[in-house]
Amino acid sequence: MANTLGLSIDRSSPVPLYHQVVQGIEAAIHSGVLEPGSRLDNEIDLAAQLNLSRPTMRKAMDELVRSGLLVRKRGVGTQVVSSQVRRPLELSSLYDDLTNNGKKPTTEVLSFSHIEADDATLAILQLPAGSKVYHFTRLRKVGGKPLALMENWVRDDIASMDEAMLSAEGLYSILRRGGVNFRLATQRIGAVTANEYQASMLDAAEGSALVTMERTAVDDTGRHIETGHHVYRADSYSFEMTLVQR
Repeated sequence: MANTLGLSIDRSSPVPLYHQVVQGIEAAIHSGVLEPGSRLDNEIDLAAQLNLSRPTMRKAMDELVRSGLLVRKRGVGTQVVSSQVRRPLELSSLYDDLTNNGKKPTTEVLSFSHIEADDATLAILQLPAGSKVYHFTRLRKVGGKPLALMENWVRDDIASMDEAMLSAEGLYSILRRGGVNFRLATQRIGAVTANEYQASMLDAAEGSALVTMERTAVDDTGRHIETGHHVYRADSYSFEMTLVQR
């Protein structure tokens, strides 16, 4: 297994040995060398192949299980769960991120309306009383598997949109065609446990972990363009960020 995956250990590296194993198996999963459902050799065999101690190998496997990439099943062994969608923290849409990474997302519009904005939405989008917004909920899938449940409110004085457009392409591409040049966004990332509705939509167990994101995007003229609340399956989705010391 180790030779097949191209795993190698650099004992002169400052990176801990167990983390080198984690990185190697993660790379094999993300590249598709290890597909969902693939079985890994047991920890004793893997440790022997890499000339590592069993505790070191167990620590690596434990981390991969915690991250949701592997699962241990009694009588079966250790298997790959899925290749997570890893999204960089930048001002882009989920649809764009997926297509730019060679994936083919599909979108099901669960609800769509053109309504007068409530007070909370007026405040967030900085709109005058009586303004209307597009309000819709979408289910985003990758490879036929649910990934995200997304609810958005969009000001209606920039671009017209309908259910067909939202099913065929990403929200940001529609808005860019309307002349929007996105500049910045305020974003909050968190976690919740799935309620009955979210679980049914995302094909997840009720009470399972979900990643949440709330975002309000602003264009280069200072207009608040859209605001949204999204939830993602935690076993298939994560955010990546680079931290810089100031």
